[in-house]
Amino acid sequence: MEEQTYWSRARSGGLSRRSILRGAGVAGFGLVGAALVGCSSKEKTAAPTPQPTATAAAANAQATAGDPFANIKRGGLYKGDLTADPVTIDPYANASFTAKGIAGYSYSRLYKVAARGDKNPYAVGVEPDIAQSAETTDGQTWTVKLKKGVKFHNISPVSGRELTSEDVMFSWKRLTDDKGPNKDSAKDIKLEAIDSHTLKFTLPKPTATFLDFIGDSNLLWIQPKEAGSGFDPKTQMIGSGPWVMSEYKPNVKFSFKKHPDYHDKPKPFLDGIDLAIIPEYANRLSQFQAGNLHSVGVNANDVLQLRKDQPKVQWRGLMPAQLCFFYFEKAETAPNAVWRDDRFRKAVSMTQDRDALTEAGYNVKKLQDAGLDVSILWNNLVPAGFAAWWLDPKGKDMGPAGEFFKFNKAEAKKLLDASGYKGEKIPFIFANKIYGSTFDTLAEASANYLREGGINVEIQTQDYNSVYVTQTFRSNFKGMAWGLETPFPEVGSYFSRMFGDDPQNHGRVKDAKITELDAKQSVELNVEKRREYIWEIQRINADKMYYPPSQAGAGVGWTAYRPEVRGIVQTRAYGGATETLAERWLDS
Repeated sequence: MEEQTYWSRARSGGLSRRSILRGAGVAGFGLVGAALVGCSSKEKTAAPTPQPTATAAAANAQATAGDPFANIKRGGLYKGDLTADPVTIDPYANASFTAKGIAGYSYSRLYKVAARGDKNPYAVGVEPDIAQSAETTDGQTWTVKLKKGVKFHNISPVSGRELTSEDVMFSWKRLTDDKGPNKDSAKDIKLEAIDSHTLKFTLPKPTATFLDFIGDSNLLWIQPKEAGSGFDPKTQMIGSGPWVMSEYKPNVKFSFKKHPDYHDKPKPFLDGIDLAIIPEYANRLSQFQAGNLHSVGVNANDVLQLRKDQPKVQWRGLMPAQLCFFYFEKAETAPNAVWRDDRFRKAVSMTQDRDALTEAGYNVKKLQDAGLDVSILWNNLVPAGFAAWWLDPKGKDMGPAGEFFKFNKAEAKKLLDASGYKGEKIPFIFANKIYGSTFDTLAEASANYLREGGINVEIQTQDYNSVYVTQTFRSNFKGMAWGLETPFPEVGSYFSRMFGDDPQNHGRVKDAKITELDAKQSVELNVEKRREYIWEIQRINADKMYYPPSQAGAGVGWTAYRPEVRGIVQTRAYGGATETLAERWLDS
């Protein structure tokens, strides 16, 4: 395919750049997502979405010419689960994924992921949520118009009033507050209200990914201006999203009922959702088998048996864009630590048998033997699931740094000796009992590989909510840590988080060349040129192994659904309660 910039694609077909960005739906901004994916011969394709049963083909109702929702049954209570209580229900009070995940039920965003049927959610763009449109002529100044008539939940003191620009400005102030956990993500962006339904964003530089930014479920959740003064957002959620929180019993459940005045009618189709809080995986699985849950995440080792026991169960498999990585105590508190030497960090990477770890976590061979389309891909600094921008560590484009991903205990030992490591004990920190048993298993297996490779690590597990996300994730720890990165919807966020000024730069890592390349990729509108900048960042990280990538999150994750569940779509990151559950219905 010939070289094209984002703007030249926007103008194709006789449309101006302004008109391309104006409409609602996928046409409104889905183009940018498609343009950034590109179609180069260099492009890596995502692993296909596996379908263990044929029942998935019947997952959606048939539309009619007169009514696309004619055959969808309304009503019913959907029974889901959470693995833990959220650290808070206020998404601006903590960076925890538990806070953002629950926020998706009641709070809207300006844009959302355009979840569509069985499409890979990492290959689709964004579309308006409460925004009507977004326009720009230069990629730097963006005018966003809000939909009129969007109503908040009918709960005092907000009482179902219309959402306006004033509420967006209030929410922006919360996002950018000095104490906000994600304030640096909005650094140097200015926002002003033009009128009650029009906003103007002014960016420090042009970008083609702005709407990915305002659709990011890590960032701008729209709360009413009464939050904090008229009600406490740490104990109550009042938003304009599809679900109204009716009850929260810590350690027991959340209950939601549908928002009757939701702006995207006739959604949601369900009457409500109950989320049982079930920390133990075995209990969640048994509750699903007994019919007490409509869906459940299933470990790869249990997929084949559950499929045999309950053949009518529907399945979805997805490789998430989830990066798991090693990181090290910052130079400010450990200036002379052995991991200041890149040879030690490379040795850490080379002690890890990535194929064996993926097999242990994701049961690849048995699933392949059963005819399921799964494979072993290795995470880079960009996770394997982020196919458009991922550089395959095993591919020729990786260059010489690809050697440092290979399992090689003999070479790792040489590197350890050269670094001056003498076998001193090093803490190995991770958060357990939060991400599921696969994560915990791989954490311990990774520690064992370190020991076998000659690194004397001592496992230290931490509570996620009280210690890991508030301290270790923000670079306040001793020794070595191992954990998951936020699944960003826009690839550039990995670099600003892990190498920039973000307080969640986990190891306080700085590299002048990566900073330079990050600045270039963030404004580059040519797809091929931007990809090369992003690939070069991955090569540099691999050559220095600032963050040795690991394999948790690099395998297919499986979800099982009861036979009566319809409207199954997949999404990415934390907005699923809007992007998927508003589409779901029960054929029973």
